[in-house]
Amino acid sequence: MQVKLKLIVGAAAILMGGTVLAQDLVVKIGHVAPTSGGIAHLGKDNEMGARMAIEELNAKGVMIGGRKAKFELLAEDDAADPKQGTAAAQKLIDSKVNGVIGHLNSGTTIPASKLYSDNGIPQISPSATNPKYTRNGYKTAFRMVADDVHLGGTLGKYAVTQLKGKSIAVIDDRTAYGQGVADEFEKGVAASGGKTVGREFTNDKATDFTAILTSLKAKKPDIIFFGGMDAVAGPMLRQMKQLGITAKFMGGDGICSGELPKLAAGTMADSQVVCAEAGGVEGAEKAGLEKFKVDFKKKFNADVQIYAPYVYDAVNVMVAAMVKAGSAEPAKYLPELAKTAGYKGVTGTIAFDDKGDIKNGALTLYTYKAGKRDQLAVVR
Repeated sequence: MQVKLKLIVGAAAILMGGTVLAQDLVVKIGHVAPTSGGIAHLGKDNEMGARMAIEELNAKGVMIGGRKAKFELLAEDDAADPKQGTAAAQKLIDSKVNGVIGHLNSGTTIPASKLYSDNGIPQISPSATNPKYTRNGYKTAFRMVADDVHLGGTLGKYAVTQLKGKSIAVIDDRTAYGQGVADEFEKGVAASGGKTVGREFTNDKATDFTAILTSLKAKKPDIIFFGGMDAVAGPMLRQMKQLGITAKFMGGDGICSGELPKLAAGTMADSQVVCAEAGGVEGAEKAGLEKFKVDFKKKFNADVQIYAPYVYDAVNVMVAAMVKAGSAEPAKYLPELAKTAGYKGVTGTIAFDDKGDIKNGALTLYTYKAGKRDQLAVVR
C-alpha cells in the first residue's frame, strides 16, 4: 500500500529541520521632504536620516509580534509645495504605508496631516514648527521639535535682552512656517519691551529684495529678523551687504543650516547671524549626537544640515511603538506611539504630550564664525 505524504507550506511559515521560520513582516515607512527645488539640500538631509535608520533596523533583525520585520522606505518629494505635498501623501496612503515620517515644511505638513488622519496613519514630522500642525485634534500627528511659539518667542526675547536690539525689523516669506515664526518673534520682542520698526514680506521663491531692504534701511534697524528658509536668506544677506546694511540678521531653524554661508556667498560677518534650531542636547547627551554626525558623514560623505538626526529618531520611535504593540498595524501601534516617554534618542530624551508635541522641547542658539556654525546656548 502506497502512502502519499503531503507537505503543506503555509503562507506565513515554512518547516525546516523541525523549526518554524516566520516569514518576514514587511513594514512600509513613508518619508516626504523637498528633494527638488531651493531647499533640496535640506530635504535630502532628511531622507538620508531616514535611510540610515531603516538600514540599521534591518541589520538588527527587529522582531514585531514574533515575526522578523523587513523595513522598506517609500520616499516622496513634495518640493515644499502644499499641492505636491498632499499628492505625495495620497500616494503613500494608496501604497498602504504603516506610518509616515514628514513632511519637512509646515506648509506641506499641515494639509497632508488631514489625509493621514482620515486614513488612520501615524505621522511624525521631524521639523514642522507651526503650532497649527498639532492643534487640529488629529490623534495621528506628532512632532519631534519645539514649535514656533517657543522658537519665535525665545528669539524675540534674545533679540532684546541679549543682543540689545533697539529697532527691530521683521520680514517673512508668507509660508505657514515663515509667517508663523515671524509672528511669534514679534510677540516675543513686544513682551520683552522691544520695538518693531517695520514688517515686510516676500515669498519663498524670491531672489530680489532690494525694494523691501531699501524701505527698511530708512528705518535704521539694528536687527533684521527673517521668517523663512536658507535658500532665500542667503541672497537676502548678499543684498544687505550691497546696500550697506550692517544690522544683525536673525532667523529660525529654516535658515540655521550648514549651507547658509555658501548661499550668502561670503557676505556674512562673524557673529552677524543669530539663529535657532528647534532641538538640541546638553551634557552627557551630546556624545550620542556627535557620534551620529560622524557616522552620517562616513556613510553619506556629507555633513548633517539640520534635521537628519530628528528624522533618524522619528523612525526609531515609530518602530519602538510597533515592537511594544506587537504589531505594525497603525490602529494597534498608534496608542503606544502616543504614550512614548523616556525614549533615549540621538536628539535627547523623547516623550510626547497629549497633543503630539515633544515634551520639554529644546532650542539651540547658533551664530556663524569663519563660515561655520558656532553654538551659543541650549535653552528650554
